[in-house]
Amino acid sequence: MSYLDAAPRTADGRRRRIEVIDQTLRDGPQSWWGMKLRRDMGLPIAGELDRTGFHTIDLVGSSIFEVLVRHCQEDPWDQLVSLSRAMPRTTVRAGTRSNGIVTFGLTADSVMDLWVQRLCAHGIGSFWIYDGLFNTDKIGRLVKTVQAEGAAAVPCILFADSPHHTDEYYAERTRELVALGADGIELEDAAGLLTPERTRSLVTAIKAAAGDLPVEIHFHSNNALAPVNYLEGVLAGADVVHTASRPLAAGVSLPSTENTVANLRYAGFDVDLDESRFAPVAEHLMRVAEYEALPVGQPAEYSLFQYRHQLPGGMAGTFKDQLRARGMEERFEEVLDEMSRVRQELGHPVMATPFSQLVGTQAVLNIVTGQRYSVVPDEVLIYAHGFYGRPVVPLDQDVLDTIMSSPKAKSYTDWQPPQPSLHELRQRFGEGISDDELILRLLVPENDIDVMRATPRRERDFAPTTREMRFIRELVETSVGAHLHVDGPGFSLTLEGDH
Repeated sequence: MSYLDAAPRTADGRRRRIEVIDQTLRDGPQSWWGMKLRRDMGLPIAGELDRTGFHTIDLVGSSIFEVLVRHCQEDPWDQLVSLSRAMPRTTVRAGTRSNGIVTFGLTADSVMDLWVQRLCAHGIGSFWIYDGLFNTDKIGRLVKTVQAEGAAAVPCILFADSPHHTDEYYAERTRELVALGADGIELEDAAGLLTPERTRSLVTAIKAAAGDLPVEIHFHSNNALAPVNYLEGVLAGADVVHTASRPLAAGVSLPSTENTVANLRYAGFDVDLDESRFAPVAEHLMRVAEYEALPVGQPAEYSLFQYRHQLPGGMAGTFKDQLRARGMEERFEEVLDEMSRVRQELGHPVMATPFSQLVGTQAVLNIVTGQRYSVVPDEVLIYAHGFYGRPVVPLDQDVLDTIMSSPKAKSYTDWQPPQPSLHELRQRFGEGISDDELILRLLVPENDIDVMRATPRRERDFAPTTREMRFIRELVETSVGAHLHVDGPGFSLTLEGDH
């Protein structure tokens, strides 16, 4: 099929407009840089992104908060405020699970509400809300919380490849989400599993079930098919696509803004973005990658291996690194086979947070112990008891019997997820603690916060320069003491005093 000029015109003969949500500051660095995008990396391009004309700019999630504190020694609230204020023209978005922001467990409703309220207070105007098991009571409760703060609530459908995740299954889930009063529907393929044919049928089904609500598509390029799938998706009725600037696109990330916009226009759609803003953003990110020794986006090749493990983004590589650290790298294939088996036995959960971590951990334990399900993490016990929601199909009965036979499993029979009030939580840290600080201390260990607070904020200059000047800048930024002397070809530089 040729996609050139394939888009049908509107009733009055005009091109149908496709909106674009930018992921340059959130999913792009999450995919390629492990979420380690500091304030000084993102702030110089915030104005360019804000003036580009994006429908929304995705910016933050709870995992990013933890990474910024623990690995960048940077206050995530400060980064959020700085970036959101630098983009006043564009709606800024945050993402959240429906029932958890702290690690992979369940979070009290009071904390979920406070999380939404504080994000909105600092400039967030839109949320994508995901739940791999479509726990509609939790999604619906959070939709109301978001909308009460004046923000848009867009529940997210996470795609999974299994015999049970059919188009009709997803259409029915879409109808349930619409009934919750959602402001839109997002379809995300985090593992890059969709084919063009499945994209066509699935988006058609979801768009029909969504009625008048806009449908967003957010596809990763792990298997090189996402650019074509975007064309199939918008031809099937999708209204919005998610992209990232080219240095943070492709491969484990999303399609690039540059290529997607060109493809959409060649296909006969209208995209109202200021292309003159693309190059300055990409050039800055390339300098950041060079100065910080970070990777840039590389296209992937089509691989059937992706359908074997179904891990999202760069999680397969991360998982392999974790096995290497435990001296188990040579058992990677064995663990992946076990993951596939565990996923099937646990009711085919979508391989996204927290279920990808639950399945992966259980698979490793099964391999290491040599006796399957002899050791079961608390999170898997909680999942088996149904506290995360109802799986698409029941768990394998033999496996469920094994899991439930342990004394620890029996202790969850009458257990209910804790629902402490904010007053009770504040008593742990002191009554005078602010809302922002309370969220931070629930997300991140206290010692990591103390280290962050003791570390001066880094303000690196990523402006264009020569290799020699970059070397001198790095010396100035990292040197300790009151004297720095540099001799080079044709110049000599001496700095005295504190610097």
